[in-house]
Amino acid sequence: MPPKENREHRKKIWFQKYQAYLGEFVYGGIDGAVTTFAVVCGAVGAGLDNAVIIILGFANLLADGFAMSVGAYLSSKSVKDNYNKYKAIEYSAIEKAPDLGRKQVEAIYKAKGFEGEMLQQVVDRITADKDLWVDVMMKDKLIMTEETKSPLMMGFVTYCSFILIGLIPLLIYVWDYFSPFPGSLFLWTSIFTSIGFMVIGILKTYVTETSKIKGILETLILGALAATVSYFVGDVLEGIILGN
Repeated sequence: MPPKENREHRKKIWFQKYQAYLGEFVYGGIDGAVTTFAVVCGAVGAGLDNAVIIILGFANLLADGFAMSVGAYLSSKSVKDNYNKYKAIEYSAIEKAPDLGRKQVEAIYKAKGFEGEMLQQVVDRITADKDLWVDVMMKDKLIMTEETKSPLMMGFVTYCSFILIGLIPLLIYVWDYFSPFPGSLFLWTSIFTSIGFMVIGILKTYVTETSKIKGILETLILGALAATVSYFVGDVLEGIILGN
């Protein structure tokens, strides 16, 4: 393969490998932006100082991001462990009762429309290879598919996305802390966060295979609802607690 084509082939393989984790990046980013922006809105609604907003925002960003990434890792690992457990059971079953296992394969392919000599040829081919045999039992008998993504990578991508996108609602307040920001902090935070939601909404369409307009609107509406609820909760609590 020529050097240029070889490089392009490697790039394609690399892209396909990490494209599988786009879902984790999208949902981690959505959660990061929504929760952090909600914290900012609640703090603004309560009339808290900007330094307090930064503290609350970063505490939420780091803690919730870690919790979400651990959840993604443990969930994926549990699925893998469960699959491997049943796979081991199927290997043991065909060792102890191969005739029963053969009948099960025969029933599976008979239900698919195979019959007569063709059915027996298919069954003979499958039962001649234990790995293939077990794969058939896992997919067609237990209706289980193997998770090919790394649990560790899923957790890592989720955490990075949560931090990267969730940081957006805090940027203006951090800027203003070190040097006065020339404008309304909350207004510009809302604008930049909306842009973040739009980017994540577009990326989400590649996962859900829906229209870009729908993806953008869904994430914007979700963010707006979370922000509105948080703002008014902060405002009400500020009136109740500090008003007394």
